Amino acid sequence: MRPGVRLGIDVGRARVGVARSDSAAVLAVPVETVARSADGDDDVRRIVELADEHGAVELVVGNPLSLSGAVTASTEDAIAFAARLAIAVGEDRPVRLVDERLSTVTAQQHLRATGKKARQQRPVIDQAAAVIILQHAIDAERASGSAPGRVLSSDEGPVPP
Repeated sequence: MRPGVRLGIDVGRARVGVARSDSAAVLAVPVETVARSADGDDDVRRIVELADEHGAVELVVGNPLSLSGAVTASTEDAIAFAARLAIAVGEDRPVRLVDERLSTVTAQQHLRATGKKARQQRPVIDQAAAVIILQHAIDAERASGSAPGRVLSSDEGPVPP
């Protein structure tokens, strides 16, 4: 297992959930929900600040494919966002795309199980989904011995190859 803090990112249309791992890359915990900025890069700038603050060695962005594995509008949006992140953090800190099918549904089920009603979930659902994305990536790497997903290059366009 590669050591170092990782940030998990759940990209939504209105908000971006952020989680982080510990330095041993064992456990993911929620960090913050960042509002999407429609006309600027405030959202990307804030996530880069969080990556710097936590000393993240890589950013793990959820890739929301459909259940069949097909690309959707959400997939294109998440990849475009990840490409902006890759440009902002540069080559020294990889941005990795990992499959995140059903992460938000799983997060909603977990929050509901703790007694949180739908209205109470809104402020934290994106963070909870980011925790699930990151924890899944950490567990997959620990089980397989290789890094999950794929590294996004900083010059990659909004549609996957």
